[in-house]
Amino acid sequence: NIKNSVMAKEENGSKPVMNGRLVPIGPNGLVDETYGGYHISYEVKKLMPTNKPADQQKNGKMEVGIADDQAKDFDFAKTEMKYDSTGMFHWTPARSIEDCILDRNQAAMTVLNGHVVVCLFADPDSPLIGLRNLVMPLRASNFHYHELKHVVIVGAVDYIRREWKTLQNLPKISVLNGSPLSRADLRAVNVNLCDMCVILSAKVPSNDDPTLADKEAILASLNIKAMTFDDTIGVLNQSSNAPDAMSPLGSPIVLHRKGSVYGSNVPMITELVNDSNVQFLDQDDDDDPDTELYLTQPFACGTAFAVSVLDSLMSTTYFNQNALTLIRSLITGGATPELEIILAEGAGLRGGYSTPDTLSHRDRCRVGQISLSDGPLATFGEGRKYQDLFVASLRNYGMLCIGLYRLRDAALTTVDATSKRYVITNPPFDFGLLPTDQVYVLLPFERKQSRFSFSETEV
Repeated sequence: NIKNSVMAKEENGSKPVMNGRLVPIGPNGLVDETYGGYHISYEVKKLMPTNKPADQQKNGKMEVGIADDQAKDFDFAKTEMKYDSTGMFHWTPARSIEDCILDRNQAAMTVLNGHVVVCLFADPDSPLIGLRNLVMPLRASNFHYHELKHVVIVGAVDYIRREWKTLQNLPKISVLNGSPLSRADLRAVNVNLCDMCVILSAKVPSNDDPTLADKEAILASLNIKAMTFDDTIGVLNQSSNAPDAMSPLGSPIVLHRKGSVYGSNVPMITELVNDSNVQFLDQDDDDDPDTELYLTQPFACGTAFAVSVLDSLMSTTYFNQNALTLIRSLITGGATPELEIILAEGAGLRGGYSTPDTLSHRDRCRVGQISLSDGPLATFGEGRKYQDLFVASLRNYGMLCIGLYRLRDAALTTVDATSKRYVITNPPFDFGLLPTDQVYVLLPFERKQSRFSFSETEV
């Protein structure tokens, strides 16, 4: 036996040794098969030099430790994990769902603002829809921590508990155990102050009548649009110009925008299973029921999303593989082959230390929205052409314009005028701009901002 031929006996001949070390014996009386691999890897690691200072070396020999390319003088003990192991997404230690559940009173006292409300219809045994895929792009590491929008999920906690394993390492998530159809729950999470309300359903649609597949999502959408809200918080924000303004509850007021008085002005997107059901989302829409989805007002305004849209994305990717890079950036917030393997194997997000290599992954573009009513681009809203805006944005700010978000009624002077906007992708070069337009751009990552340093803000 070759393996036993390299073994030596101790002087008493009772126990086998290898290089002066005791060797474990398996149940069959032979050397344990796994020992050789462990031993070799240990010996190799010992031989690799470390980056220790000369005064820490003993007897003229280098100390045993981690190799230079792994250590890089990094103090792991004092470093907090803020990103996943690939550096692509913000990360936090796993939290129990019980720590993130709010009741109605707690939600109302939190004074949520500028957040994302996810209205989720699901039974306890409904199939999982993968909420992580919705939340992860909102936690991309090319956002600074203070830019992350709080995500509040309103739905049955028994279902969310089943999804929680994939959400527990993503920061700024709260759960309200309630119903998306309950106006009391919607008011508790300040749906009128949210930056976006997403309406989803995990329930399996009935095969009897396809038009009923989206009934709950449509009802929730119409319910929110029919609500009216007290504008007290919005007025309070306007009248409190002092930097140390406090709310009636004694907490600092940090409001980003004035709340909507009418539910019809709440930013909202509703997922539909059946394309034809888009006709029920807008009561003031006079589109023909047989109109194609992409020609309807809700789709053009970005308030409706249908599963069939993914078919066109897949077709586009098949005929133009370069489109996948742009689609991935827009939809996933960026991904790496390493991260895709980790998620595909079901390991979930793992925390990682902030090394120069992982931090470099933050340096990628993200989608932004710039107003032409004020700011450095305001001059282009005064009758200039799209080509002027495109060239100046790219040359002066490194921003790539990809489309416009225009008011449906450019002049809000009539009684019937609405604040709805629609998307214009890649306008012609001589397309005229308006002061009320907003521009979709790809923004470069900014390592430093005026009020926050690259080292991130403390929570």
